[in-house]
Amino acid sequence: MQKIEHIGIAVRDLAGSVPLFEKLLNTPCYKTEIVASEKVATAFFRQGETKIELLESTDPEGIIARFIEKKGEGLHH
Repeated sequence: MQKIEHIGIAVRDLAGSVPLFEKLLNTPCYKTEIVASEKVATAFFRQGETKIELLESTDPEGIIARFIEKKGEGLHH
């Protein structure tokens, strides 16, 4: 049986989303990171062996910004 390594969720604003997900998941964010090559800022949470990654675009033309513009916030990968 394969395990899910992580789930990526596109959000407009990490500052507002991190506290919400900390409450929803009942666990603190354990890591934040800016990935300049991908034009995203990320925040990670653990649920068992699976990581949940929130992704906020750092560029209005970035892939996450375009995803949110087209489909809204939500499951990205």
